[in-house]
Amino acid sequence: MRQRWPSRLWIVRHGQSAGNVARDLAHEAGHSVIDIPVRDMDVPLSDLGHQQARAVGSWFASLPESERPEVLLSSPYVRARQTAQAICEAGGVTGWAKPPITDERLREREFGIFDRLTTAGIREKYPELAEHRSLLGKFYHRPPGGESWADVILRLRGALDSVSLHHADKRVLIVCHQVVVLCLRYILEEMDEAAILAIDKQAAVLNCSVCEYAFEPDDAQGCEPRLLRYNFAAPLVEQDAPITSEPDAMVAAR
Repeated sequence: MRQRWPSRLWIVRHGQSAGNVARDLAHEAGHSVIDIPVRDMDVPLSDLGHQQARAVGSWFASLPESERPEVLLSSPYVRARQTAQAICEAGGVTGWAKPPITDERLREREFGIFDRLTTAGIREKYPELAEHRSLLGKFYHRPPGGESWADVILRLRGALDSVSLHHADKRVLIVCHQVVVLCLRYILEEMDEAAILAIDKQAAVLNCSVCEYAFEPDDAQGCEPRLLRYNFAAPLVEQDAPITSEPDAMVAAR
């Protein structure tokens, strides 16, 4: 019986972005607003991010051809597409001769009116919303015009259904964002709110780190995802690319 999942699934966060750098500068200066002149979806990789993307691409390319990704899906945001393209150019995807497939459901969480604000900026400009978010928690809190983690999970369920429909039995690589990596884990491992927030609290998702799943038959003749690696940074270490884990830049309060 043909199983519905990919034979292997990798999930990679994009490399360090120019927005990550701007966020750090805003925090160091005590500013309320992150100084970025472009839309979140247009924020490119930093120079270091390009180095990280090339490093993880070289790691995928070093795998035997029969074990490399066959399909590459990417968030449409520039920093993710640049990371995906670097992986392609390094030879990290077997027989892949076209640009990465973009899927808007893999995009970054939308921050709404919190866009570009630091944590201090949110508290200063929207104190009531900051208090409400603190009480409700980031999993369910939806800033006006933005998304909660639960909203992101809803669209990602559809994205995974499409992966199963179109790429069953294939080796699939997804390039996306920090919260998206965590929310995909939530779905694949059938977690609850407490479990995924505990993982998030332990450590930020490293830029260009690798999360990897194998899919193995279960007693019901289906397939269950088995986590092989998470926050795997060896591809960067092997290429002497610095390791970074900055939160996504447009808002500090993920």
